[in-house]
Amino acid sequence: MTTRTIRLPIYDIVITLEEDRGSLRSSLNEDAEPGDDPELTAAFDAIESLVLAHAVAGVNVEDPKYLEGLEVAIEACGNQY
Repeated sequence: MTTRTIRLPIYDIVITLEEDRGSLRSSLNEDAEPGDDPELTAAFDAIESLVLAHAVAGVNVEDPKYLEGLEVAIEACGNQY
């Protein structure tokens, strides 16, 4: 079984891929406290899930354009909530 680790230069995102599955950790919800906005936490969880799904599907999540879009989406969530 081959394992590949991808470290993105934003939000301490680390993706570990093994064949057709993977895991992701980041700092997006790192400072979440009980009572914090659950919608923001859910939005960040959704973004993490989408990035992981893209990586597992073979999308180049290290592409500068992808990273730019990711940063815009995360910023928009922070502004929304």
